[in-house]
Amino acid sequence: MNVGFKSPVRLDAELAERSIDLRTYLNFVWRHWMFIGAAAALALLVGIIYLARATPMYTAMAEILLDPQRQKIQGSDPALSELQYDWASMESQLTIIKSDPLLQRVITKERLVLSPPTTEKEQQGASDEDRKSAEAQRIQAAVNRLRGALKVGRVGNSTAFDISITWDDPVRAAQLANAIADAYMVDQLDARFEAAKRASAWLSDRLVDLRRQLRDSEDAVDKFRKDHGLAPTTSNVKLNDQQLTELNGKLLAARSEMAEKKARVDFLDDFVAGKKALDALPDSLLSGSAIPGLRLKLNEISQREADLLSRYSSGYPAVVNLAAEKRDVVRSIGAEAQRMAQTIRSEYTLAKAHASAMEQAMREATGQGGLDSEAGIHLRELERSAAVNKSLFEDFLQKAKITGEQSTFQARDARIVMPAQDGWQSFPDSRRVLMTALMVGLGLGIGGAFLIEMLNHGFTNPRQVEDLLGVPVLASVPRIEGSKKERKGGILSIPLYQVEDRLSPFSETIRMLRSGIHMLDVDQPPKVIHITSARPGEGKTTIAMSLAISAALGGLKVVLIDADLRHPSTSRFFKLEREKGLVDLLTNIAVTDESMFGKDGLMVIPAGSKTLNPSDVLGSERMKLLVTHLKEQFDYVVMDSPPIGPVLDSIIIGNLADKSVFVVEWASTPRDLVETCVKKMSAQRRVG
Repeated sequence: MNVGFKSPVRLDAELAERSIDLRTYLNFVWRHWMFIGAAAALALLVGIIYLARATPMYTAMAEILLDPQRQKIQGSDPALSELQYDWASMESQLTIIKSDPLLQRVITKERLVLSPPTTEKEQQGASDEDRKSAEAQRIQAAVNRLRGALKVGRVGNSTAFDISITWDDPVRAAQLANAIADAYMVDQLDARFEAAKRASAWLSDRLVDLRRQLRDSEDAVDKFRKDHGLAPTTSNVKLNDQQLTELNGKLLAARSEMAEKKARVDFLDDFVAGKKALDALPDSLLSGSAIPGLRLKLNEISQREADLLSRYSSGYPAVVNLAAEKRDVVRSIGAEAQRMAQTIRSEYTLAKAHASAMEQAMREATGQGGLDSEAGIHLRELERSAAVNKSLFEDFLQKAKITGEQSTFQARDARIVMPAQDGWQSFPDSRRVLMTALMVGLGLGIGGAFLIEMLNHGFTNPRQVEDLLGVPVLASVPRIEGSKKERKGGILSIPLYQVEDRLSPFSETIRMLRSGIHMLDVDQPPKVIHITSARPGEGKTTIAMSLAISAALGGLKVVLIDADLRHPSTSRFFKLEREKGLVDLLTNIAVTDESMFGKDGLMVIPAGSKTLNPSDVLGSERMKLLVTHLKEQFDYVVMDSPPIGPVLDSIIIGNLADKSVFVVEWASTPRDLVETCVKKMSAQRRVG
């Protein structure tokens, strides 16, 4: 149960945001630990039963490596390029392993197709078409079963992949995995063989066309030679490619030398004719002649003449002599240039004759002697076409022979690097199943507990009280188990439990409640305490008596008033239900001393005589005077009043008390009822 709500002035005031309190979740688990544990245990039991009834499955794995560049036959060509593996085609290879033709080959070899038992009458009555259809269905069913047990995946980023089979027999799983790997290897060989046969057939057909083209091109060359009176190519001595290259290089060198000589002759002729200046003559042209020395001498004379002219006139004898000497040098340079031109002209004539001879030799070597340029060009085109056709024919002939050899043998591009061994148990995974069952059980337990918590109309933690009512919880009184109340003399009542065991959690909680009430107003601690609840049976009387006894044990002068005139539980506890009490005090002032009874340092005022108007009696002026009198005579006045829900007596008594303590039973009293009762009390007087 929960006691001690301190209501604020406004119950609907907004509460400050709270941070996550771990204790709230721990309290939630503590309240429902049995339900959560039961759900987890039930889920584990289901998991254990599943493991006991499940059929174990075993997985065997074989590993295949694709290595297209491992071996390569000498002279092979990309004619079989469709069988070369790259990163993109790996997925295609995995698809081939899962294909129906390959799996059908495996189920036929391993005899996985089981014929259903049929009677002789059924066999006679079924047609051939029906039997074939049934057989195809059984084969497809076996293929689907094998595909369901098959798993193919790449090994990292390599060109290897794993073939794993999951079966109910470990030996059979290994056999099937190896059978699929072998079937894939055979399929690869068959594919290469078929590709080589197709390539060989294509090359053979192509050779027929190439042979015809070669024959036509050679006939065209022979016809052209006959038409132009040239000797047939078969009667000439043909030069090889190296000799033709050397001869062509010599021809180019002769033509280059002829062009160089011609340029030098033209340059010197222009110089002699006065079209070129002396300074324009290149050094390479003047090498080996006297012109460079004459040019230096001319420059020296010109410099001396310029010096003399700067001091003397042109008629000066020294100037006249230098001018005559300069003319002699110029005549010498001209004569030397004419001599060099004549020499280079002779060399040019020789070079031209040499180039003509080389061209004639080239024409004779190629069989084009006596042809003009246009006819020679056409002949060379025909010969080149014939040479290309011949080379292409020879190349295809060689490839046809290689492909024919490859059709009978081809190095494998795939190999089994790890055959499958006896399978290991892969299903069921006991650890995973049990962990999953435990997690599911805990999830269902926590979810169910949360649902129970949401459907529970009562308060289950102090935070709900504070959030809904806006008041703090003064204490949470624990429930005392029956075994703890047993004493040698019998069963100890709850209010007297703290007398026997002052260090028990219950005793500490009651002292905490008393301290909480005291801390509500430290400057003027409340002396008149009103105890009530929303409905009967929530323990308000037990809390009232326990609070009074705790205060008495603490050395305070305490009086306990049984103000529940309709159901005087306090009077019955102290066996004072037949004695005079509160009603008698309020109706007859002369019986004051006879209406108060002492019990272990605690004064008790029972309910007293019966009355038909409890509300009028409790709301009288004499009741107010009595409470004022008791407040002056005692340190602590505790009043046990009826519940607020059924009657209004507690609201009347609450107006006479300094503070009111509201008792709520955990997870039982409806929240809306508690909220309504607290609002009723706060509407008349502040509840503490």
